[in-house]
Amino acid sequence: MPSHIKTKGETMYGIEMIAEERRRQIEEEGWTAEHDEQHADGELAWAAVCYAAPRDVYKHEEFNGVHSFRDPWPWRYWDKREKHDRIRQLVIAGALIAAELDRLDADAEEIRETMMRPEGDDQ
Repeated sequence: MPSHIKTKGETMYGIEMIAEERRRQIEEEGWTAEHDEQHADGELAWAAVCYAAPRDVYKHEEFNGVHSFRDPWPWRYWDKREKHDRIRQLVIAGALIAAELDRLDADAEEIRETMMRPEGDDQ
């Protein structure tokens, strides 16, 4: 198995491909940190799981004692998973994980700043 992949005439390692995809998402799609903050219920992570899984995955849900399994894809009317080859799916999954990590880190930083603020200092 190759440790790198040739894409668009350049040899890129997986981490470089993921970083380039995240840059593309931000610059071309407008999926900035502000946009990602709207997805605070794990949607970015679930989308990454769906892209990364080699087969369909299902999320177990239980409501009033009724158990069901459903596709965890978070955006029912926007689904482009099938249009990408396997490598592209994994690159997108990595970029979505990076976005979720950045979103969680931003949330953690805000909480840390709030906790460290002196009492009565409402900035």
